[in-house]
Amino acid sequence: MSLLLWLAALPCLWWTQGVESAASLRTAGIERVCVPPDQAEAWNKAGLTAVPLSETDLALRDPVSVPGIKARADRASATRSPWIFANGWRLLRDPAGHYLYDVPAGKAALAAAEAYAYGADAVLEIEPADLQSLGQMMSFLSHLPSADLPDVADVAVVDDGTATMGEVLNLLVRRNLLFRIVKGESAQFRVNVRLGTPEYPQDAAKDPSALALKIRRQLGDVQRSLRIFGSEVVIGRLTSDGKRTRLHLLNYGGRDVEGIRVRLRGAQPDGEAQVAGQGRLALEDRAVIDEGTEFTVPRLGAYGVVDLPPVK
Repeated sequence: MSLLLWLAALPCLWWTQGVESAASLRTAGIERVCVPPDQAEAWNKAGLTAVPLSETDLALRDPVSVPGIKARADRASATRSPWIFANGWRLLRDPAGHYLYDVPAGKAALAAAEAYAYGADAVLEIEPADLQSLGQMMSFLSHLPSADLPDVADVAVVDDGTATMGEVLNLLVRRNLLFRIVKGESAQFRVNVRLGTPEYPQDAAKDPSALALKIRRQLGDVQRSLRIFGSEVVIGRLTSDGKRTRLHLLNYGGRDVEGIRVRLRGAQPDGEAQVAGQGRLALEDRAVIDEGTEFTVPRLGAYGVVDLPPVK
């Protein structure tokens, strides 16, 4: 893949400061910016890849939530569990969409990583204080080997396009229950979710958390292609073409997590992790247990990938 095509696969920074700020962008590691059309030529001459984007077109993009967590009191107990704000369900629901992340300070790197992990066409509006952290994340993303692989899915979901179904999809993503959106029930999957059927009446979606738990139990944990242990705030996207496999890991907690334990269904070859801020990391404590392969990613910042080579 050419450099220009690879850069185009990354989220784009919306930047309204003058071209005199080009040096600070390059120093931060930013190589591509979305700018007003009348400024694009000047930015290209300054050595950056400029994408013309009018304010009208910017306003037409679909805004997404600020990714992260919010602590809340659990209704069922005195403990506190985090509420994750993640956009994976929206990006999977409409992979051809055009999205806008308007994020406060401290969120730019995670926003960029989330958009990249789901292959989204996204523009980022950030606080200038995040320029350095965003540049570091963009540099990390730009140096990852290309891996445009299809999603692995365990559950088929017939999406009726409603907000209610959207919340179900949201819960499935947050619980690391891998799904594929289909037009009709598919014999390819053991579990098909379609609201309005005897198995999944419309009323069941009034409690998306309970519905997600029901889907998990019907699938069975042994049959899940992906399970993540050791954190409530890490979401995975598993992709594979049957030969190569890439697992995207997004940490919404705002701080590094030590020792993320991962289980993949089936016997998997040994691989390696690449983690933003850490570089290449060897997978630890690999074991094949009960028709699954387990390993530990020793440390995870906002984002990392695990690449598994073809089985020999």
